[in-house]
Amino acid sequence: MNYIELNFDIFPPHYIEILMAALAEFGFESFLEHDTGFLAYIPEKDFNEALFAELDILKDDEFYKTYTITTIPDQNWNALWESNFEAVEIEQLLYIRAPFHPAKEGFLHEIIIEPKMSFGTGHHETTHLMAKLLMEHTIKDLSLLDMGCGTAILAILAHKMGAKPILAIDNDEWAYNNSLENIKKNDADAIEVLLGDASLLTNQAFDIILANINRNILLNDIPKYASVLKTNGLLLLSGFFHGDLPVIKQKAAQFELHFERYLVRNEWCACLLMKNEK
Repeated sequence: MNYIELNFDIFPPHYIEILMAALAEFGFESFLEHDTGFLAYIPEKDFNEALFAELDILKDDEFYKTYTITTIPDQNWNALWESNFEAVEIEQLLYIRAPFHPAKEGFLHEIIIEPKMSFGTGHHETTHLMAKLLMEHTIKDLSLLDMGCGTAILAILAHKMGAKPILAIDNDEWAYNNSLENIKKNDADAIEVLLGDASLLTNQAFDIILANINRNILLNDIPKYASVLKTNGLLLLSGFFHGDLPVIKQKAAQFELHFERYLVRNEWCACLLMKNEK
């Protein structure tokens, strides 16, 4: 099956996620960011260029955007994807690589991620921020939930840090299957993975919850997270812009979730909250 690749240049960069969301609704399956924008991929059979050109987001003059369209033959797909995948270093704490990258000494943790069509490879600012916040804490023997787990990279990191038990949830079947694959590659079979959303959270109780999704889903699901987070437990959130932090804090405060601190990277934000006693 051939794919269509769109190479977008975007400015300012915080519009990248907005455009990605619109393209996902149109049928694009995967995205890969680069220095000036991102690549977007859709099966050739699903791409209608005339309908695509009429998307309202493409006519929005609040941000600059240009794109080129290329057809990628099926036989070249894996090589193309791999050629765009670079290893990720988060200070001297975490090294994220594909199976075809060599191992590298000097890092506290190493994670191997199969570079298929997925978010959560560590390249995006939100994954970087969540990993950094998580590594600030001692989580050995603490129970942990990774909501919207994607490639399960954060759940795998938590496993390497000694958290247990760990539950990872994603509502995308491809992400679910890729999580299982990456968990096996990293000898983290103790992680349980479920296909679904926050409605699966009923009688569980967690010491730590990670949710790297998007602003609207976070606002909708914060009450559910609070209901399954233990007293004095930690909630780490990302997937939103720095400008959205006040509304996230306001919603969290309604459910005894006390704001602790936040990190920002290229306008993307991650924050740490703690559940107070009632």
